[in-house]
Amino acid sequence: MTADDLELARGLLTDGFSRTADALPHLLADLSPADLLWQPDPGSNSIAWLTWHLTRVQDDHLAGVGRVDQVWSTQGWADRFNLPYPRASIGFGQVAAEVAAFGVSDRERLLGYHAATQAMTRDVLAAMDHADFDRVVDERWDPPVTAAVRLVSVVDDTAQHTGQIGYLRGLLQRRG
Repeated sequence: MTADDLELARGLLTDGFSRTADALPHLLADLSPADLLWQPDPGSNSIAWLTWHLTRVQDDHLAGVGRVDQVWSTQGWADRFNLPYPRASIGFGQVAAEVAAFGVSDRERLLGYHAATQAMTRDVLAAMDHADFDRVVDERWDPPVTAAVRLVSVVDDTAQHTGQIGYLRGLLQRRG
Protein backbone atom coordinates (compact mmCIF):
# COMPACT_ATOMS: atom_id res chain seq x y z
CA MET A 1 0.00 0.00 0.00
CA THR A 2 1.46 3.34 -1.04
CA ALA A 3 1.06 6.57 0.88
CA ASP A 4 -1.58 7.60 -1.67
CA ASP A 5 -3.42 4.29 -1.16
CA LEU A 6 -3.33 4.80 2.59
CA GLU A 7 -4.77 8.29 2.28
CA LEU A 8 -7.43 7.04 -0.13
CA ALA A 9 -8.44 4.21 2.24
CA ARG A 10 -8.66 6.58 5.20
CA GLY A 11 -10.68 9.06 3.16
CA LEU A 12 -13.15 6.47 1.87
CA LEU A 13 -13.71 5.04 5.33
CA THR A 14 -14.08 8.48 6.89
CA ASP A 15 -16.65 9.34 4.23
CA GLY A 16 -18.52 6.07 4.79
CA PHE A 17 -18.81 6.66 8.54
CA SER A 18 -19.72 10.32 8.08
CA ARG A 19 -22.79 9.40 6.02
CA THR A 20 -24.52 7.86 9.02
CA ALA A 21 -23.37 10.73 11.25
CA ASP A 22 -24.82 13.22 8.76
CA ALA A 23 -28.09 11.31 8.30
CA LEU A 24 -29.00 10.61 11.93
CA PRO A 25 -29.87 14.19 13.00
CA HIS A 26 -32.27 14.48 10.04
CA LEU A 27 -33.77 11.04 10.61
CA LEU A 28 -34.41 11.74 14.30
CA ALA A 29 -35.53 15.36 13.83
CA ASP A 30 -38.98 16.23 15.14
CA LEU A 31 -39.64 12.74 16.50
CA SER A 32 -41.33 12.57 19.88
CA PRO A 33 -40.05 10.30 22.63
CA ALA A 34 -42.94 7.94 21.83
CA ASP A 35 -41.94 7.95 18.14
CA LEU A 36 -38.34 7.11 19.00
CA LEU A 37 -39.45 4.09 21.06
CA TRP A 38 -42.25 2.94 18.73
CA GLN A 39 -42.04 -0.64 17.51
CA PRO A 40 -44.19 -1.63 14.52
CA ASP A 41 -44.90 -4.94 16.23
CA PRO A 42 -43.64 -6.78 19.30
CA GLY A 43 -40.05 -7.87 18.82
CA SER A 44 -39.24 -5.15 16.27
CA ASN A 45 -36.46 -2.67 16.80
CA SER A 46 -37.28 0.95 17.56
CA ILE A 47 -35.54 3.97 16.07
CA ALA A 48 -33.96 4.73 19.45
CA TRP A 49 -32.69 1.16 19.90
CA LEU A 50 -31.29 1.05 16.35
CA THR A 51 -29.50 4.37 16.89
CA TRP A 52 -27.99 3.12 20.15
CA HIS A 53 -27.06 -0.27 18.66
CA LEU A 54 -25.36 1.05 15.53
CA THR A 55 -23.42 3.50 17.69
CA ARG A 56 -22.43 0.83 20.23
CA VAL A 57 -21.16 -1.43 17.45
CA GLN A 58 -19.18 1.42 15.91
CA ASP A 59 -17.78 2.44 19.31
CA ASP A 60 -16.86 -1.11 20.30
CA HIS A 61 -15.35 -2.15 16.99
CA LEU A 62 -13.49 1.08 16.19
CA ALA A 63 -12.04 1.19 19.70
CA GLY A 64 -10.79 -2.34 19.09
CA VAL A 65 -9.29 -1.43 15.72
CA GLY A 66 -7.63 1.67 17.16
CA ARG A 67 -6.65 0.06 20.46
CA VAL A 68 -8.35 2.90 22.33
CA ASP A 69 -10.99 3.01 25.03
CA GLN A 70 -14.66 3.08 24.09
CA VAL A 71 -16.35 6.43 24.55
CA TRP A 72 -19.28 4.49 26.07
CA SER A 73 -17.32 3.92 29.24
CA THR A 74 -14.65 6.63 29.26
CA GLN A 75 -16.96 9.56 28.50
CA GLY A 76 -19.79 8.50 30.79
CA TRP A 77 -22.33 7.48 28.15
CA ALA A 78 -23.04 4.15 29.87
CA ASP A 79 -24.06 6.06 33.00
CA ARG A 80 -26.13 8.58 31.04
CA PHE A 81 -28.03 5.80 29.27
CA ASN A 82 -28.40 3.64 32.41
CA LEU A 83 -29.70 0.67 30.43
CA PRO A 84 -31.00 -2.58 31.91
CA TYR A 85 -28.27 -4.52 30.08
CA PRO A 86 -24.75 -5.57 30.96
CA ARG A 87 -22.52 -2.51 30.63
CA ALA A 88 -20.55 -4.03 27.74
CA SER A 89 -23.66 -4.91 25.70
CA ILE A 90 -23.77 -3.70 22.12
CA GLY A 91 -27.14 -5.22 21.23
CA PHE A 92 -26.04 -8.36 19.38
CA GLY A 93 -28.18 -11.34 20.26
CA GLN A 94 -30.71 -9.41 22.32
CA VAL A 95 -34.13 -11.02 22.57
CA ALA A 96 -37.39 -9.14 22.02
CA ALA A 97 -37.86 -8.41 25.74
CA GLU A 98 -34.41 -6.81 25.96
CA VAL A 99 -35.06 -4.62 22.92
CA ALA A 100 -38.45 -3.62 24.34
CA ALA A 101 -36.77 -2.71 27.66
CA PHE A 102 -34.75 0.01 25.91
CA GLY A 103 -36.22 3.19 27.34
CA VAL A 104 -33.95 6.03 26.23
CA SER A 105 -36.08 8.41 24.20
CA ASP A 106 -33.88 11.50 24.45
CA ARG A 107 -32.88 12.43 20.90
CA GLU A 108 -30.02 14.67 22.08
CA ARG A 109 -28.53 11.88 24.19
CA LEU A 110 -28.69 9.43 21.27
CA LEU A 111 -27.15 11.96 18.88
CA GLY A 112 -24.56 13.09 21.45
CA TYR A 113 -23.31 9.56 21.94
CA HIS A 114 -23.11 9.07 18.19
CA ALA A 115 -21.23 12.36 17.73
CA ALA A 116 -18.70 11.36 20.41
CA THR A 117 -18.25 7.97 18.74
CA GLN A 118 -17.88 9.61 15.35
CA ALA A 119 -15.12 11.87 16.71
CA MET A 120 -13.28 8.82 18.08
CA THR A 121 -13.77 7.09 14.72
CA ARG A 122 -12.16 10.00 12.83
CA ASP A 123 -9.20 9.93 15.24
CA VAL A 124 -8.74 6.17 14.88
CA LEU A 125 -8.85 6.34 11.08
CA ALA A 126 -6.47 9.30 10.93
CA ALA A 127 -3.92 7.44 13.07
CA MET A 128 -3.94 4.22 11.06
CA ASP A 129 -0.82 3.27 9.14
CA HIS A 130 -0.21 0.59 6.52
CA ALA A 131 0.33 -2.23 8.99
CA ASP A 132 -2.83 -1.38 10.94
CA PHE A 133 -5.08 -2.34 8.03
CA ASP A 134 -3.59 -5.86 7.88
CA ARG A 135 -3.53 -6.44 11.65
CA VAL A 136 -5.80 -9.25 12.83
CA VAL A 137 -8.41 -7.87 15.24
CA ASP A 138 -10.64 -10.94 15.71
CA GLU A 139 -9.43 -14.52 15.62
CA ARG A 140 -12.86 -16.05 16.30
CA TRP A 141 -13.52 -16.28 12.56
CA ASP A 142 -11.97 -18.37 9.79
CA PRO A 143 -10.20 -16.60 8.26
CA PRO A 144 -9.34 -14.24 11.10
CA VAL A 145 -10.72 -10.71 10.68
CA THR A 146 -8.28 -7.94 9.82
CA ALA A 147 -8.82 -4.30 10.72
CA ALA A 148 -9.59 -3.51 7.06
CA VAL A 149 -12.32 -6.14 6.93
CA ARG A 150 -13.72 -5.05 10.29
CA LEU A 151 -13.91 -1.41 9.17
CA VAL A 152 -15.80 -2.28 5.99
CA SER A 153 -18.12 -4.51 8.03
CA VAL A 154 -18.94 -1.68 10.44
CA VAL A 155 -19.56 0.80 7.62
CA ASP A 156 -21.94 -1.75 6.11
CA ASP A 157 -23.66 -2.41 9.45
CA THR A 158 -24.19 1.27 10.23
CA ALA A 159 -25.49 1.91 6.69
CA GLN A 160 -28.01 -0.93 6.98
CA HIS A 161 -29.26 0.27 10.36
CA THR A 162 -29.47 3.85 9.11
CA GLY A 163 -31.68 2.57 6.29
CA GLN A 164 -33.83 0.71 8.81
CA ILE A 165 -34.24 3.93 10.81
CA GLY A 166 -35.34 5.72 7.64
CA TYR A 167 -37.84 2.97 6.91
CA LEU A 168 -39.27 3.12 10.44
CA ARG A 169 -39.55 6.91 10.16
CA GLY A 170 -41.50 6.42 6.94
CA LEU A 171 -43.85 3.96 8.65
CA LEU A 172 -44.40 6.50 11.44
CA GLN A 173 -45.24 9.20 8.91
CA ARG A 174 -47.72 6.93 7.14
CA ARG A 175 -49.46 6.23 10.44
CA GLY A 176 -50.14 9.94 10.75
